[in-house]
Amino acid sequence: MTLSVQTNRSALIALQQLNNTSAQLDRTQSRISTGLKVQGAKDNAAVYAVAQGLRADIGGYSAVATSLDRASSIGNVALSAGESISDLLIQMREKATAASDVSIDTFTRRAYDSDFKALISQVQTILANAEFDGANILDASNSPGIGFLADADGTRALTLGTQNMSFGGSILTLAATASLGTQTLAAGLVATLKTSLDNVNQALARLGSDVKKLEAHNVFVTKLTDALEVGVGNLVDADLAKESATLQALQIKQQLGVQALSIANSRPQIILSLFQG
Repeated sequence: MTLSVQTNRSALIALQQLNNTSAQLDRTQSRISTGLKVQGAKDNAAVYAVAQGLRADIGGYSAVATSLDRASSIGNVALSAGESISDLLIQMREKATAASDVSIDTFTRRAYDSDFKALISQVQTILANAEFDGANILDASNSPGIGFLADADGTRALTLGTQNMSFGGSILTLAATASLGTQTLAAGLVATLKTSLDNVNQALARLGSDVKKLEAHNVFVTKLTDALEVGVGNLVDADLAKESATLQALQIKQQLGVQALSIANSRPQIILSLFQG
C-alpha cells in the first residue's frame, strides 16, 4: 500500500463505513421512536401506497359505524315508543270493552271515557317524543324510511323503514277524536282497537327486524375495521424487539468505526519516521 499524505485510502474507507453505520443507526432510532418501519413513500413506495389505501378504507368504515350507531339509536327509541303505545292500546281496549257494557250507568261510562281520552293523549305525547337526533320514524316525517351508510365507498345503504303510527293511519286506525261517550261508540271501538293493536305489533316486528339487521351489519363493520387495522400494522409497524437488538449492534459498530477511523487517520504519521535523521 502506498504511503501518502495527500490521499489516505484507509481513512476514506473507514469514513464511508462509519457514515453508513450512522445512517442505519438513524433509521433504526426513527423506527423505535415512531414504531413504524414504513413512515413515508421513500421508505417503501409500494407498501406505503397500499397502507394509505387501507387507511382510507378504515376512515370510511369509521363513518359507516357512526351512521349505523345513529340508525340503531333511532330504531331503539322508536321501538321503546312503539312498545309503550302497544301497552297503552291494550289499556284502551280494556276501557272500550268495559264501556260497551249496557248495564253500566252514564257516570261510569263518562269515567271510562275520561280515562280513554287520557290514554289517547299519552299516545300522542309518545309519538311526538319518539325522536332521536331529529329523526322520528313513527310519524310521516321520514317516510318511507331513512337510509344509512353500508360501505366505505358510500354506494350502498341500509334502510330503517318508517312505521307511521299516527292516529287515523294505516297502522293506528283509531281516530284521535275517538270517544266512549255511548255504548254504541264503545262497542264499535273494541274491534277498531283490536285491529290497531295487531297492526302496531306487526309494525314493531318489522322495526325490530330492521334494527337487528343494522346492528348485525355494525358488528361486521367493526370486525372488518379491526382486520384492516391489523393489516396496516403488518405492513408498516416495526418489530421493536428486533429494532432494539439492531440498535445495540449498530451502536457498537459505530464505536468500532470511530476507532477504525482514528487508526486510519494516524497512519500518515508513519511517514515522519522515514525522514528522521
